[in-house]
Amino acid sequence: MNRSLGPLSALYIATSTGLAWTAVLELRHGPVWAACLFAATSLVPVIAVVRESVIRDQRRWMAELERRAAGAETADHIVRGELDTACCERWWTSCGTDHDTSCPRRVPRSSAA
Repeated sequence: MNRSLGPLSALYIATSTGLAWTAVLELRHGPVWAACLFAATSLVPVIAVVRESVIRDQRRWMAELERRAAGAETADHIVRGELDTACCERWWTSCGTDHDTSCPRRVPRSSAA
């Protein structure tokens, strides 16, 4: 999260308030076109506050997606490791009790009890 969002939003709101107040003063004592210009200009900082909050939400969403993706990659590494340590197809189908004849990890059965 961006720590500057709070002070930056406060600055935007203060600027917007100042411009709106100037628009009111211009409407009372000055030309109408200047009052309209200041009124329109006072909306720009409000748009900036909304934009900053949307960007903050998008960053949170992306961080959440990256966190979930990292978890999925970890699971993929675990599964890949387990598959790499598997011996052969017969080992899989016999729940690890038998091996194929061509399996390099085949241990001959002993007749000793």
